Amino acid sequence: MDTNKKNMKKKTSNKQDNKKKNINKSNAKLAKTKKDETSNVISLNRKFDGKNLIYTPKLRNIFIVIIIIFVLLLGRIGFLQFVDGAYLTEMAYQQQAINQILSPKRGNIYDSTGKALAISAQVDTITINPNRIVGDTDEETKALKETVAKGLSDIFELDYNETLEKVNSTSQVETIIKKVEQDKVDELEAWMDENDISVGINIDEDTKRYYPYGELASNVIGFCGDDNQGLSGIESKWDSVLTGTPGKIVSAQDSSQQEIPNAEETYISAENGSDITLTIDLNIQSTIEKYLEQAVEKYDCKDGGNVIVMDPQTGDILGMACYPDYDLNSPYTPNSTLAQTYDSLSSEEKSEALYRMWANKSVSDSYEPGSTFKIITASVALEEGVTTTNKAGDFYCSGYEQVEDRQIACWRYYNPHGSQTLRQALCNSCNPAFIQLAQRIGASTLYKYYQAFGLFESTNSGLYGEQSSIFHDLDEIGPVELATYAFGQRFQVTPLQMITAISCVANDGVLMKPNIIKSITNTDTGAVTETQPTEVRQVISQSTAEQVKSMMESVVLEGTGKNVQVSGYSIGGKSGTSEPTEANAEDGYVSSFVAISPVEDTQVVILLTLYDPQNEEYGYQGGSVAAPVVSQMLSEILPYLNVPSDTTETENSSENLITVPDIRNKTITEAKKTLTDAGFECKVVSSGDENSTLVADQNPKPGAQLSSGSIIMLYGEGDTVGTSVSVPDLSGMNLSQATSALRSKNLNISVSGSGIVTTQDYAANELVQEGTIITVTLKPTLTDAH
Repeated sequence: MDTNKKNMKKKTSNKQDNKKKNINKSNAKLAKTKKDETSNVISLNRKFDGKNLIYTPKLRNIFIVIIIIFVLLLGRIGFLQFVDGAYLTEMAYQQQAINQILSPKRGNIYDSTGKALAISAQVDTITINPNRIVGDTDEETKALKETVAKGLSDIFELDYNETLEKVNSTSQVETIIKKVEQDKVDELEAWMDENDISVGINIDEDTKRYYPYGELASNVIGFCGDDNQGLSGIESKWDSVLTGTPGKIVSAQDSSQQEIPNAEETYISAENGSDITLTIDLNIQSTIEKYLEQAVEKYDCKDGGNVIVMDPQTGDILGMACYPDYDLNSPYTPNSTLAQTYDSLSSEEKSEALYRMWANKSVSDSYEPGSTFKIITASVALEEGVTTTNKAGDFYCSGYEQVEDRQIACWRYYNPHGSQTLRQALCNSCNPAFIQLAQRIGASTLYKYYQAFGLFESTNSGLYGEQSSIFHDLDEIGPVELATYAFGQRFQVTPLQMITAISCVANDGVLMKPNIIKSITNTDTGAVTETQPTEVRQVISQSTAEQVKSMMESVVLEGTGKNVQVSGYSIGGKSGTSEPTEANAEDGYVSSFVAISPVEDTQVVILLTLYDPQNEEYGYQGGSVAAPVVSQMLSEILPYLNVPSDTTETENSSENLITVPDIRNKTITEAKKTLTDAGFECKVVSSGDENSTLVADQNPKPGAQLSSGSIIMLYGEGDTVGTSVSVPDLSGMNLSQATSALRSKNLNISVSGSGIVTTQDYAANELVQEGTIITVTLKPTLTDAH
């Protein structure tokens, strides 16, 4: 039983096992069949490698790349907007806009009486817009540009290749030529009409600087360059005032660089420059330039000269001149003096020489003032109570002063002045006396007053190129330096600093700031800004100033300044003669003279400086060389300024003078009778019959006042007028000798004063027309001038 059950159970188990095996075989067969039928089915237990489904790691990488690109784009946009934004905006504006500059008119420069010294004449500037000179094709554009270049170069005499390069330029505007006169503009306009060219070539209004008086005040006024920018003088120093502000017209253009019709146009008007009126008076300027030139030529001054005229009460500069000067209308042309050596100079030397020619020596160069500086030393002494003007025996001159191991000589070394007062010492220009005076004052006190007189700093006058002085430091001043400073040597000041200090004394001790600008006028509004006198400080008392002026008058009446006298006027003055150091002997002597007039209520101060006079006949002493020239200047300046004269009597008394009648358009015969009856002598220049030929001209002109026997030149119709004769040197002649010398050359004389001739208004050997009146000044015989 048990065995059967076991067998039964075993049989059943075998059946189940067989069944499972059959099922497994069936499944395996089925799987094999499906595998055969669908070989593309991927087994699930293999790594997934599908191509049509999103794969997360790759998606992340793509997303990162996109973000990076986006950030870079944002960064670039930000850079363009915030960093390059302004530049790109400007570039776009330049591509889209056409700017036409409107040049402002440069302000004029006038003298104190309203006469124009510098004006701007109307001219034109020719420019082109290369991108507007185009044709319908490239070939036509090329041909058109070549035509324009040829036309412009021919009309304005320019290099063709350079002009063609400008026409082919990519610039918005190219300048072809500046400062074109009207005849050339007319020629260009005619050519444009002939060639049917209406765009691309511009004729813009411009100005050209012009100086009506040429050389007059050239070193003061200065000049402009081609762009109307001041390069020297007032033109440069006050350029910002004279220039103004440019304006412009802005219009639009399209992508083809053509102007857009009816586009909105922006107009910004130019602000014209202001006019400047100087304190210089043309008449005074002409007078001092005339006599300065004569002096430089007569005394053969190697380094020329300069002169300043100042109103001490206001500080106004009434005249300022240098010689040699130059022509403002052609400033790069050497003057007659420089032309002698100019061609032999190197390029660098030529440039330096031109700068020296343009320089205003009155402010740009310093010099040793010599004995004119004794006025300052005397002023300090009186103000400090060191001495008085007339204290007998206060100083002693033995011909020299021993200072340490140096012997400093007086100009009268062999004939010493002996015992003197301060007044006598100034009249005698005695160096030893002033050395003794400086020793009493002391260096520190002197330096305090030098500072007060403005000698340590620029005057700030408004003039171009102004320099300051050269002094030793106070702690470097020893006995020798103190001694030489007393009489104006071994330090340097500018002529303007020197005349400013002397003007302080003339103005009752009140120092005024020098001034060259009288007023500035806004040409757009008409508003005028006047320059008011500027009082700097009271340096010395009025009492001291009056004492010094009194001593200066004594110098003219009794001392070394006699040659500066002008009949009818009270004049004070002081001569100066500074010698070079041994190391700079080639610099030569500097001769100068400073004068004030009238002595009371002084209206005029004048300082003349002559550099290295070499004419041995006249020497180099300031009293004999510079003083007579100052006298000539004052003899014309004082009457012009209506300064009251004490007397008008001269040897040419008006009671003895005859007025020259007008005999023009009369027959020569009638004219001769009229003049002879009046007391004149006639000289006829005519090839025609005197009974029928009419007088075309006469010299002197009608209205002149001459003495009996004077010569009148008559010129017939069609005859040459103005035979030139050489003026004789009248120096040292008496009236009779001078009159005879002039009449021998058919010249006339006008006389002021008595004695011997000291000055003449036309220099010796100067060429003048026959009949010309030569004005001479006579003075008593003068001696001992220093």
